[in-house]
Amino acid sequence: MIDGPRHRMMDYVREELMPHRFCAGCGCGTVLNVFTNAIDALKLDPKKMVCVSGIGCSSWIPSPYFKADTLHTTHGRPIAFATGVKTMRPDLKVIVVAGDGDVSGIGGNHLIHAARRNIDLTVIMVNNMIYGMTGGQVAPTTPAGLKTKTTPYRNIEPSFNVAELVIAAGASYVARWSTYHVFKLLKSMQDAINTEGFSFVEIISQCPDNFGRPIGMRNGTDFLRYFKKNSVPIGKARKMSEEELEGKFIIGKLHEKTRPEYTAELHKITKEQVELQKKEQIS
Repeated sequence: MIDGPRHRMMDYVREELMPHRFCAGCGCGTVLNVFTNAIDALKLDPKKMVCVSGIGCSSWIPSPYFKADTLHTTHGRPIAFATGVKTMRPDLKVIVVAGDGDVSGIGGNHLIHAARRNIDLTVIMVNNMIYGMTGGQVAPTTPAGLKTKTTPYRNIEPSFNVAELVIAAGASYVARWSTYHVFKLLKSMQDAINTEGFSFVEIISQCPDNFGRPIGMRNGTDFLRYFKKNSVPIGKARKMSEEELEGKFIIGKLHEKTRPEYTAELHKITKEQVELQKKEQIS
Protein backbone atom coordinates (compact mmCIF):
# COMPACT_ATOMS: atom_id res chain seq x y z
CA MET A 1 0.00 0.00 0.00
CA ILE A 2 1.26 3.50 -0.90
CA ASP A 3 1.11 6.20 1.80
CA GLY A 4 0.29 9.81 1.02
CA PRO A 5 -2.18 11.51 -1.35
CA ARG A 6 -4.10 9.05 -3.50
CA HIS A 7 -3.77 9.48 -7.28
CA ARG A 8 -6.95 8.96 -9.31
CA MET A 9 -5.18 6.36 -11.49
CA MET A 10 -5.10 4.11 -8.44
CA ASP A 11 -8.75 3.34 -9.27
CA TYR A 12 -7.45 1.17 -12.12
CA VAL A 13 -4.88 -0.87 -10.25
CA ARG A 14 -4.95 -3.31 -7.36
CA GLU A 15 -3.79 -0.84 -4.76
CA GLU A 16 -2.93 -3.50 -2.21
CA LEU A 17 -0.19 -4.78 -4.57
CA MET A 18 1.49 -1.39 -4.98
CA PRO A 19 4.30 -0.51 -5.28
CA HIS A 20 4.82 -3.01 -8.08
CA ARG A 21 7.53 -5.67 -8.11
CA PHE A 22 9.15 -4.86 -11.46
CA CYS A 23 12.94 -4.59 -11.40
CA ALA A 24 14.55 -1.16 -11.07
CA GLY A 25 14.65 0.50 -14.49
CA CYS A 26 12.26 -2.00 -16.11
CA GLY A 27 9.91 -0.58 -18.73
CA CYS A 28 6.88 -2.55 -17.55
CA GLY A 29 5.97 0.07 -14.96
CA THR A 30 5.87 2.69 -17.71
CA VAL A 31 3.64 0.47 -19.86
CA LEU A 32 1.26 -0.10 -16.92
CA ASN A 33 1.13 3.67 -16.38
CA VAL A 34 0.38 4.40 -20.04
CA PHE A 35 -2.17 1.58 -20.25
CA THR A 36 -4.17 2.84 -17.26
CA ASN A 37 -4.11 6.36 -18.72
CA ALA A 38 -5.36 5.02 -22.07
CA ILE A 39 -8.28 3.25 -20.39
CA ASP A 40 -9.06 6.40 -18.40
CA ALA A 41 -8.89 8.65 -21.48
CA LEU A 42 -11.28 6.35 -23.34
CA LYS A 43 -13.57 6.26 -20.29
CA LEU A 44 -13.79 2.49 -20.57
CA ASP A 45 -15.44 0.60 -17.76
CA PRO A 46 -12.98 -2.07 -16.57
CA LYS A 47 -16.01 -4.22 -15.75
CA LYS A 48 -16.66 -4.43 -19.50
CA MET A 49 -13.11 -5.57 -20.26
CA VAL A 50 -11.16 -8.78 -20.06
CA CYS A 51 -7.38 -8.63 -19.96
CA VAL A 52 -5.37 -11.71 -20.91
CA SER A 53 -1.70 -12.41 -20.29
CA GLY A 54 0.72 -15.30 -20.56
CA ILE A 55 3.92 -15.93 -18.62
CA GLY A 56 6.61 -13.29 -18.28
CA CYS A 57 7.47 -9.98 -16.64
CA SER A 58 5.10 -7.92 -18.80
CA SER A 59 2.26 -10.37 -18.17
CA TRP A 60 2.09 -8.95 -14.65
CA ILE A 61 0.85 -5.66 -16.11
CA PRO A 62 -2.74 -6.87 -16.41
CA SER A 63 -2.42 -9.74 -13.97
CA PRO A 64 -2.29 -9.04 -11.10
CA TYR A 65 -1.87 -5.25 -11.27
CA PHE A 66 -4.76 -4.00 -13.44
CA LYS A 67 -8.13 -4.03 -11.70
CA ALA A 68 -10.30 -5.90 -14.21
CA ASP A 69 -11.27 -9.47 -15.00
CA THR A 70 -8.06 -11.14 -16.10
CA LEU A 71 -6.87 -14.48 -17.41
CA HIS A 72 -3.26 -15.29 -16.55
CA THR A 73 -2.73 -18.16 -18.96
CA THR A 74 -0.07 -20.68 -19.88
CA HIS A 75 3.06 -19.63 -21.74
CA GLY A 76 2.40 -18.68 -25.36
CA ARG A 77 -1.37 -19.07 -25.11
CA PRO A 78 -2.85 -15.65 -24.21
CA ILE A 79 -4.11 -14.97 -27.74
CA ALA A 80 -5.76 -18.40 -27.90
CA PHE A 81 -7.59 -17.76 -24.61
CA ALA A 82 -8.48 -14.22 -25.71
CA THR A 83 -9.92 -15.57 -28.97
CA GLY A 84 -12.25 -17.83 -26.99
CA VAL A 85 -13.38 -14.96 -24.77
CA LYS A 86 -14.06 -12.61 -27.69
CA THR A 87 -15.90 -15.26 -29.69
CA MET A 88 -18.33 -15.97 -26.86
CA ARG A 89 -18.54 -12.40 -25.51
CA PRO A 90 -18.14 -10.02 -28.46
CA ASP A 91 -19.58 -7.22 -26.31
CA LEU A 92 -16.43 -7.11 -24.18
CA LYS A 93 -13.17 -5.30 -24.89
CA VAL A 94 -10.53 -8.04 -24.87
CA ILE A 95 -6.93 -6.90 -24.47
CA VAL A 96 -3.80 -9.06 -24.43
CA VAL A 97 -0.66 -7.75 -22.74
CA ALA A 98 2.34 -10.07 -23.03
CA GLY A 99 6.03 -10.18 -23.85
CA ASP A 100 7.87 -10.76 -27.09
CA GLY A 101 8.88 -14.30 -26.14
CA ASP A 102 5.31 -15.19 -25.21
CA VAL A 103 3.70 -13.63 -28.28
CA SER A 104 6.26 -14.20 -31.04
CA GLY A 105 8.04 -17.31 -29.72
CA ILE A 106 5.92 -20.18 -28.45
CA GLY A 107 2.74 -18.16 -29.20
CA GLY A 108 3.71 -17.11 -32.71
CA ASN A 109 1.22 -19.34 -34.48
CA HIS A 110 -1.68 -17.96 -32.43
CA LEU A 111 -0.55 -14.43 -33.28
CA ILE A 112 -0.50 -15.13 -37.02
CA HIS A 113 -3.95 -16.68 -37.15
CA ALA A 114 -5.62 -14.11 -34.88
CA ALA A 115 -4.35 -11.43 -37.27
CA ARG A 116 -5.46 -13.49 -40.28
CA ARG A 117 -8.95 -13.88 -38.86
CA ASN A 118 -9.01 -10.17 -37.94
CA ILE A 119 -10.62 -10.99 -34.62
CA ASP A 120 -11.36 -7.91 -32.54
CA LEU A 121 -8.48 -8.18 -30.06
CA THR A 122 -5.94 -5.61 -28.99
CA VAL A 123 -2.52 -7.20 -28.49
CA ILE A 124 0.09 -5.12 -26.68
CA MET A 125 3.48 -6.78 -27.03
CA VAL A 126 6.14 -5.51 -24.65
CA ASN A 127 9.37 -6.23 -26.50
CA ASN A 128 12.45 -6.26 -24.27
CA MET A 129 14.28 -8.43 -26.80
CA ILE A 130 15.07 -11.17 -24.27
CA TYR A 131 13.43 -13.81 -22.08
CA GLY A 132 13.66 -11.61 -18.99
CA MET A 133 11.78 -13.46 -16.26
CA THR A 134 13.50 -16.80 -16.79
CA GLY A 135 17.08 -15.59 -16.75
CA GLY A 136 17.98 -13.96 -20.04
CA GLN A 137 17.73 -16.62 -22.73
CA VAL A 138 17.81 -15.67 -26.41
CA ALA A 139 14.39 -14.71 -27.84
CA PRO A 140 13.09 -14.43 -31.42
CA THR A 141 13.51 -10.65 -31.08
CA THR A 142 17.09 -10.70 -29.70
CA PRO A 143 19.46 -8.77 -32.01
CA ALA A 144 22.07 -10.83 -33.84
CA GLY A 145 25.46 -10.78 -32.20
CA LEU A 146 24.21 -10.38 -28.63
CA LYS A 147 25.50 -12.70 -25.92
CA THR A 148 22.77 -14.27 -23.78
CA LYS A 149 22.49 -17.15 -21.30
CA THR A 150 21.75 -19.55 -24.16
CA THR A 151 24.06 -17.90 -26.72
CA PRO A 152 27.16 -17.31 -24.57
CA TYR A 153 29.41 -16.65 -27.58
CA ARG A 154 26.89 -14.65 -29.63
CA ASN A 155 23.42 -14.91 -31.16
CA ILE A 156 23.72 -15.93 -34.82
CA GLU A 157 19.98 -15.68 -35.62
CA PRO A 158 18.45 -12.55 -37.18
CA SER A 159 15.83 -10.90 -35.00
CA PHE A 160 12.14 -11.25 -35.82
CA ASN A 161 10.27 -8.17 -37.15
CA VAL A 162 6.99 -9.07 -35.46
CA ALA A 163 5.07 -5.99 -36.58
CA GLU A 164 5.80 -6.72 -40.25
CA LEU A 165 4.65 -10.32 -39.73
CA VAL A 166 1.35 -9.17 -38.24
CA ILE A 167 0.79 -6.73 -41.10
CA ALA A 168 1.38 -9.49 -43.65
CA ALA A 169 -1.03 -11.78 -41.77
CA GLY A 170 -3.87 -9.28 -42.13
CA ALA A 171 -4.14 -7.12 -39.00
CA SER A 172 -6.31 -4.00 -39.07
CA TYR A 173 -3.99 -1.76 -37.05
CA VAL A 174 -0.27 -2.06 -36.29
CA ALA A 175 2.02 0.42 -34.50
CA ARG A 176 5.40 0.43 -32.82
CA TRP A 177 6.69 2.80 -30.14
CA SER A 178 9.14 2.65 -27.25
CA THR A 179 8.89 3.40 -23.55
CA TYR A 180 10.53 6.75 -24.33
CA HIS A 181 7.63 7.84 -26.58
CA VAL A 182 4.99 7.74 -23.83
CA PHE A 183 2.52 10.32 -25.18
CA LYS A 184 2.51 8.92 -28.70
CA LEU A 185 2.21 5.44 -27.22
CA LEU A 186 -0.78 6.62 -25.18
CA LYS A 187 -2.56 7.81 -28.34
CA SER A 188 -1.63 4.61 -30.17
CA MET A 189 -3.08 2.41 -27.42
CA GLN A 190 -6.34 4.34 -27.62
CA ASP A 191 -6.46 3.96 -31.40
CA ALA A 192 -5.72 0.25 -31.15
CA ILE A 193 -8.42 -0.37 -28.55
CA ASN A 194 -10.94 1.57 -30.67
CA THR A 195 -10.08 -0.40 -33.82
CA GLU A 196 -12.71 -2.90 -34.90
CA GLY A 197 -10.53 -5.84 -35.84
CA PHE A 198 -7.14 -7.16 -34.83
CA SER A 199 -4.86 -4.42 -33.52
CA PHE A 200 -1.25 -4.79 -32.48
CA VAL A 201 1.00 -2.37 -30.60
CA GLU A 202 4.65 -3.28 -30.17
CA ILE A 203 6.45 -1.46 -27.36
CA ILE A 204 10.25 -1.51 -27.37
CA SER A 205 11.07 -1.73 -23.68
CA GLN A 206 14.13 -1.95 -21.48
CA CYS A 207 15.37 -4.84 -19.36
CA PRO A 208 18.46 -3.51 -17.55
CA ASP A 209 19.11 -6.82 -15.79
CA ASN A 210 19.00 -9.54 -18.41
CA PHE A 211 19.30 -7.57 -21.66
CA GLY A 212 21.37 -4.69 -20.34
CA ARG A 213 24.00 -6.68 -18.45
CA PRO A 214 25.67 -8.27 -21.52
CA ILE A 215 25.94 -4.91 -23.29
CA GLY A 216 26.91 -2.88 -20.23
CA MET A 217 23.69 -0.84 -20.08
CA ARG A 218 22.34 -1.34 -16.56
CA ASN A 219 20.50 1.97 -16.11
CA GLY A 220 16.91 2.46 -17.30
CA THR A 221 17.51 6.08 -18.30
CA ASP A 222 20.42 4.98 -20.50
CA PHE A 223 17.98 2.77 -22.38
CA LEU A 224 15.56 5.67 -22.85
CA ARG A 225 18.33 7.81 -24.31
CA TYR A 226 19.25 4.91 -26.57
CA PHE A 227 15.65 4.49 -27.75
CA LYS A 228 15.39 8.23 -28.43
CA LYS A 229 18.62 8.30 -30.41
CA ASN A 230 17.93 5.17 -32.46
CA SER A 231 14.23 5.57 -33.25
CA VAL A 232 13.21 6.62 -36.75
CA PRO A 233 9.65 7.75 -37.62
CA ILE A 234 8.02 5.61 -40.31
CA GLY A 235 7.76 8.53 -42.75
CA LYS A 236 11.49 9.19 -42.58
CA ALA A 237 12.33 5.47 -42.65
CA ARG A 238 10.62 5.06 -46.04
CA LYS A 239 13.29 7.35 -47.54
CA MET A 240 16.23 5.52 -45.95
CA SER A 241 18.20 2.52 -47.15
CA GLU A 242 18.45 -0.82 -45.33
CA GLU A 243 22.02 0.04 -44.40
CA GLU A 244 20.93 3.35 -42.86
CA LEU A 245 18.19 1.60 -40.89
CA GLU A 246 20.50 -1.09 -39.49
CA GLY A 247 20.12 -1.13 -35.69
CA LYS A 248 17.29 1.42 -35.75
CA PHE A 249 13.73 1.16 -34.42
CA ILE A 250 11.08 2.20 -36.95
CA ILE A 251 8.31 3.83 -34.91
CA GLY A 252 4.83 5.15 -35.59
CA LYS A 253 1.59 3.85 -37.02
CA LEU A 254 2.87 1.24 -39.43
CA HIS A 255 -0.40 0.01 -40.89
CA GLU A 256 -4.14 0.64 -40.85
CA LYS A 257 -6.77 -1.12 -42.94
CA THR A 258 -10.49 -1.79 -42.62
CA ARG A 259 -11.84 -5.26 -43.37
CA PRO A 260 -14.55 -7.60 -41.99
CA GLU A 261 -14.12 -8.59 -38.34
CA TYR A 262 -14.21 -12.25 -37.35
CA THR A 263 -16.75 -12.34 -34.52
CA ALA A 264 -19.21 -10.11 -36.39
CA GLU A 265 -19.07 -12.42 -39.40
CA LEU A 266 -19.32 -15.51 -37.19
CA HIS A 267 -22.40 -14.26 -35.35
CA LYS A 268 -23.93 -13.15 -38.65
CA ILE A 269 -23.72 -16.77 -39.84
CA THR A 270 -25.31 -17.95 -36.59
CA LYS A 271 -28.18 -15.50 -36.99
CA GLU A 272 -28.69 -16.54 -40.62
CA GLN A 273 -28.87 -20.21 -39.63
CA VAL A 274 -31.38 -19.50 -36.84
CA GLU A 275 -33.62 -17.61 -39.27
CA LEU A 276 -33.31 -20.41 -41.81
CA GLN A 277 -34.35 -23.02 -39.25
CA LYS A 278 -37.37 -20.92 -38.25
CA LYS A 279 -38.50 -20.74 -41.88
CA GLU A 280 -38.06 -24.47 -42.30
CA GLN A 281 -40.15 -25.16 -39.19
CA ILE A 282 -42.94 -22.87 -40.43
CA SER A 283 -42.98 -24.47 -43.86
